[in-house]
Amino acid sequence: MRLDRRTFIAGVAAASTFAISGRASAATTLKVAHSSPEDSLIQKAMLMFKADVEKATGGSVKVSVFANGLLGDEGPVAEAVGDGSIDMGLGGVVDSIDPRMSVISLPFLFSGFSKVHAVLDGPVGAQLKAMGPAKGYEIIGVLDSGFRSFTNSKKPIVKPEDMAGLKMRTPPIPVAIETIKTLGALPQAIPYGEVYTSLQSGVVDGAEPELRDFFDAKWYEAQKYLSLSNYMWMANWWYANKAKLDSLTPAERQAVTEAAARTQAWYRTAIMESYAGVIAKLKEKGLKVNEVDTAPFAAMVGPVYETFSKEYGADLVKAVRDAAGKA
Repeated sequence: MRLDRRTFIAGVAAASTFAISGRASAATTLKVAHSSPEDSLIQKAMLMFKADVEKATGGSVKVSVFANGLLGDEGPVAEAVGDGSIDMGLGGVVDSIDPRMSVISLPFLFSGFSKVHAVLDGPVGAQLKAMGPAKGYEIIGVLDSGFRSFTNSKKPIVKPEDMAGLKMRTPPIPVAIETIKTLGALPQAIPYGEVYTSLQSGVVDGAEPELRDFFDAKWYEAQKYLSLSNYMWMANWWYANKAKLDSLTPAERQAVTEAAARTQAWYRTAIMESYAGVIAKLKEKGLKVNEVDTAPFAAMVGPVYETFSKEYGADLVKAVRDAAGKA
């Protein structure tokens, strides 16, 4: 087979570049995928991470961010990061890493962001993050998906009886499904990217969203009532393909992990500051908002803890509850 002159010259140039740099290409690109909209706080955080990494590495590591479920919903993205077809992902659906990571989302576990962050930054958080490497993942951060409340198109939810018979969307996360069922509603596990049309078409009556997601994704357009309960906190686990991270130089790897830590710190402050503004905006959109006395709801979820003590391990559940109580 004969090579034409241009192909030969290109080959020589590529070989020369590799010989000088020790690399097959001038830069490594990290593909990051998430399901939140392009104007969301999560996307803003990822663009900050991108700028930070590229500056810190002098451009030797590039970051491409894919928002709005472009590369798949949360579950498929987690699987794709595991097989290396995507380099990083964010989301709460992490069964492909380890289902026990959802222990942090047991109902009525936390009373505020500061308590969540104290647990995540302590021994329990380290234990959960350590579940990644055995499956080929590295947890590089945890961004708040935030506290979840009840919305629907039928009536305000004031007492547990108001949940009876409502078809409520939940993420495909067992602890959320079981909690909503225990509270008397009919859980419908629907991927993030399908929620808007499911609410709009009446496939479900309501949802139990985090407020930023609820606003950013415009789910409020298909709902009338927002009942603030903070019944569950959920994580946007931020994970990477471990082999991909290990392929970086030590300096590049450090730049990535330090950028992730700075992004996480910024995001924690930003989401806490945004909540009051989001509630005001939702009221402006016409939603009827009420505060929920959560005590009667919290009194019902003992069976959820029993179920997941068996599922996740009684010692792990106790460790999380103890840490949350001390935070």
